[in-house]
Amino acid sequence: MHHSTKRHPRAGRSRQLRSVAVALAAVLGLGACATDPAALHVSDSAHNTTGAEGVSDAPAAELVYERLSDPPRTVVKDGSGQVVATFTDGARTVVVTGPERTFEEPTATEATVTTTNWVRLAPREWSKGAERDDWFQPWFDAIRQSKAKDVLGIAFEYVQGAPDGKKDGLRIKGDASFGPPNKTGSGRLEANDFYDYLGIDWRFPDVGLERAEARRYGSLDCSGYWRMVLGYRMGLKLRGSNDAGPGLPRRAYAIAKHGPGVVVVPDKGRTATDYDALQIGDLVFFQTENGGVLDHMGMYLGIDSFGRHRFLSSRAGANGPTMGDIMGTSVLDDDGFYSRGWYTARRL
Repeated sequence: MHHSTKRHPRAGRSRQLRSVAVALAAVLGLGACATDPAALHVSDSAHNTTGAEGVSDAPAAELVYERLSDPPRTVVKDGSGQVVATFTDGARTVVVTGPERTFEEPTATEATVTTTNWVRLAPREWSKGAERDDWFQPWFDAIRQSKAKDVLGIAFEYVQGAPDGKKDGLRIKGDASFGPPNKTGSGRLEANDFYDYLGIDWRFPDVGLERAEARRYGSLDCSGYWRMVLGYRMGLKLRGSNDAGPGLPRRAYAIAKHGPGVVVVPDKGRTATDYDALQIGDLVFFQTENGGVLDHMGMYLGIDSFGRHRFLSSRAGANGPTMGDIMGTSVLDDDGFYSRGWYTARRL
């Protein structure tokens, strides 16, 4: 693999002052109102290579920016060669090294996921050489010191037993169901978006006003779950339709096809096995029925304590968001129901 290495000095003071508003806005937009503990355990590690707050001990002047390929990306390392962050061209999702933490859901699985990767959302899509842009250094300095919850921390605020949290009197987090029971008594209704969970009407730029249904209050289907986390909570632009256009479409198949970011595991019409292409925080998509359509989605969590590639999703069998193994294991590589149905992945 060919790549070039270069050193990038800390941006000048005047550049930081010009960009401080952008940096602060980006930081404040990450994990807003996410100060209550989620259903996860965060532990320190003697082997952690970062400082107490997840900030590398190496001075910023010693950071090295390496260009890698497949996919094109910039990997940031400190003076000791430890990875500090990874930026993928065309994506806003950034993986930043921070304190070690462990995700667990003991009522649904014995597996845990321990990681030092924190998934942040940059204010704009990455491109080659963006570390020299005015916005970058103030934002990067701030995000490496941020104590705000990241994408995964916010996502776990909706699993079973997660405590409620309100903002301006509106319940914006807490244990979510997948959807209300069908009238037949078999299964649960789909089509539960973030505004259904919130219980408020929402106006989208492409389809206009959508009204929340009372029976769907507190519910998030598989794509509605990630629209809540990435859209409503983290500020990613949302669409009301499944058509191509700026923002996150409504359904799983449309997000896989038209969503922002870049495809990291192409859909070849069969079970995918490109595990090495995945990065924590990637969206993974599944074909679980015989209709030939990607009908389920989740987020990749990384390698679990049993050595499996585990994901987090909202599904009917578990009645809501879970990393667990109720009505199917939440892994990509065990030849189970979801493993066989995994077809593609996208990095937002």
